[in-house]
Amino acid sequence: MLVDTNSMVSMTEANQNFSKVAKLVDKNGSAIILKNNAPKYIILEYKQVEQESEVSDEELLLISKKFIGKNREAYEVLAK
Repeated sequence: MLVDTNSMVSMTEANQNFSKVAKLVDKNGSAIILKNNAPKYIILEYKQVEQESEVSDEELLLISKKFIGKNREAYEVLAK
């Protein structure tokens, strides 16, 4: 993930002026909150998170196969 330095805000500044953080998210799509000069939190628009959380059928099938492979013995016991 590329981080735009213009979207970084200190924890103190975010605490004192959250509307600035919201404006940064509106403008840049995200905002990074720094704690002790290190990235600590990321703020995203809800729509962006909602879109990225959708899983395609192919991805879901791959995940299911992986879980079945790892837990085959448990699934066989449950199937009885």
